[in-house]
Amino acid sequence: MIRLSTTALAILGLIAGFVLLVLYGPLLVAIFFSFFKFENNAVQWDSFSFDAYRSLIHDEGIIDAVLNTLLVGGVAVCLALVLGTALAFYYNSSRSRLREVLQLLIFLPFLMPPIITGLSLLVFFRETDIPRSLVTVVIGHTVFVLALAYRIILARLQTLRSSLVEASLDLGASRWQTFRYVLAPSLMSALGASAILAFALSFDETLITLLVTGTKSTLPMRLWAMMRMGFTPDINALVTIILAGSTGLSLLAIRFVGVTSRR
Repeated sequence: MIRLSTTALAILGLIAGFVLLVLYGPLLVAIFFSFFKFENNAVQWDSFSFDAYRSLIHDEGIIDAVLNTLLVGGVAVCLALVLGTALAFYYNSSRSRLREVLQLLIFLPFLMPPIITGLSLLVFFRETDIPRSLVTVVIGHTVFVLALAYRIILARLQTLRSSLVEASLDLGASRWQTFRYVLAPSLMSALGASAILAFALSFDETLITLLVTGTKSTLPMRLWAMMRMGFTPDINALVTIILAGSTGLSLLAIRFVGVTSRR
């Protein structure tokens, strides 16, 4: 194991701090100007208020975008968890060569650039005469986050001892009872981590949404449309709220992943 000197650790810490400042410093500026006004090339220190946040509450377009985002993310996560669990059980129990092909198809939309996945879905919906709406957005997000949910659930499933299932079946439990009382409790932490990470990806996804959406927009698309008019206090407030929500989801994901690793 390589031991670093105190000087080397200090230098690495300064480099890491500088990188974090460059990456996230502009976000701190957005947070600051969501509370203070900038007029005549100067900060108005006596203008501290929550007016930008109050205006967001009364903005019907923002409210609709938030509700659409929560709806799309929630449905996509549920579908991804159900499909990911079923596919993980199939891959773990089957010895067919087709399972490798199936796994490739699951990971392909996640590994390819989002614009390719979005264009493929757009062509598919057009050729099948499926009108673009929130339904097509849900399908696009499910296809995108399925690989993440599948991989986390499969990794947890492969760590479980097969003797648990065999003992349950030998004691007279049905396969459904074995899944409900033996496997499901052991998979809860993996399902929780998958749900949080998948929702975070769905919440942030813009490019696929842009290609497959209809007349209704999600929150990232609404934010992108607002930014074309320039940075206003409303945008700064919205960025602050999104940052707080994303940070909360990240902390929850770290907690669930840590629980999964310890178990």
